[in-house]
Amino acid sequence: MKNNNARKDVIAMAKKAKNASFLLSLIPTSFKNAALKAMAKAIKDNAEYLKKENKKDIVFAKKQGYSEALIDRLLLNDKRIKAMVQCLLDTAKLKDPVGDVITSFKRPNGLNIKKVRTPIGVIGIIYESRPNVTSDCIGLCLKSGNSVILKGGKEAFYSNKAIFSVMKKAVKKTKIPQEAIQLVASTDREAINVLLGLNDYVDLIVPRGGEGLIRFVAENSSIPVIKHYKGVCHTYVSNKADLKMARTICFNAKVQRPGVCNAMETMLVHKAIAKKFLPEIASELLEAGVEIRGCKRTKAIIKCAKAATEKDWNEEYLDLILSVKVVDDVKQAIEHINNYGSQHSDAIITKDKKEADIFLRSVDSSCLYVNASTRFTDGYEFGFGAEIGISTDKLHARGPMALEELTTYKYMVYGQGQIRE
Repeated sequence: MKNNNARKDVIAMAKKAKNASFLLSLIPTSFKNAALKAMAKAIKDNAEYLKKENKKDIVFAKKQGYSEALIDRLLLNDKRIKAMVQCLLDTAKLKDPVGDVITSFKRPNGLNIKKVRTPIGVIGIIYESRPNVTSDCIGLCLKSGNSVILKGGKEAFYSNKAIFSVMKKAVKKTKIPQEAIQLVASTDREAINVLLGLNDYVDLIVPRGGEGLIRFVAENSSIPVIKHYKGVCHTYVSNKADLKMARTICFNAKVQRPGVCNAMETMLVHKAIAKKFLPEIASELLEAGVEIRGCKRTKAIIKCAKAATEKDWNEEYLDLILSVKVVDDVKQAIEHINNYGSQHSDAIITKDKKEADIFLRSVDSSCLYVNASTRFTDGYEFGFGAEIGISTDKLHARGPMALEELTTYKYMVYGQGQIRE
């Protein structure tokens, strides 16, 4: 697709999505749920086709020498396709936020004022790697009454196109306006630049992917952007922790799926338990293939650890690499997290409720955990059906964004002929 064609195609797509958004705002919940179920069935029935198309992306990724973590994010297997189907079905079961009255009140002059949830309008999703984002975002946007324009990365080109085509065919047989679902199939980078400038038609941009992509979108968009740049997630193991629990949580947070934004990248350990705890957890981590990069006090205990540099404390590895620091107390742990963290997800392992409360009130992150893995920062795990993304912003949405975060509100004012004197 040449640049001029890219511009024309994306503009036409955005106009159609905008017009469809007005129609979609009138669609009753029952029709939206029926469409979600139809799309879920279509994905289930076309699982072999989706895996076949996904294989093309996997072959391409391997030829390009992509990391194992990235290839894992690309992969569509039976388990992940089943999860995509279930996500759509679960979204259909969730309460529709559109039309909810947030608050209502009556003025002395008799005006009845209601603050009511309403769809945002047209949402552009620019994303990399994970093809399940295609189905998750279509489902959430439709349920919340929004049109969606998807722009996936070249690494998942065939997978995204296949998922979209299957879902689009399913939508044609429902009451949903077909043009509410759009996919920019081009790999032309110019298509992103065009989309980011269409503030007359697109109401919100949500980028999902690496820090480079997200910063590019945030710096070049004339449309409001909700984002998180990266996930530098911490777990602090207190001297008041159950160390067996701490080992289990830390291992899960790092190893269960290292290539995602809610995986632990830095482990902080209280100095009083470091000599006991670090050799035990290090043995498990090293056996799982984790490379440890530690501060001086860590290296004195774990001899095979590499020396951590200043850069390591800011790093989102998305791989089997972990930075480790021994700290004096919870205050120093909090200072480290607030200084180096990305305001994504951070955890404390402690049996002391007062210490936990200090951590929860002092750490400036969108999701905080006490005695649990950071891996739970996920719309599905929070019971939201899925997520459009995770926000570390502080305005409008923070943490996993699901149905409510895909709505805004309007004031509906009812009168009986009142005029202002």
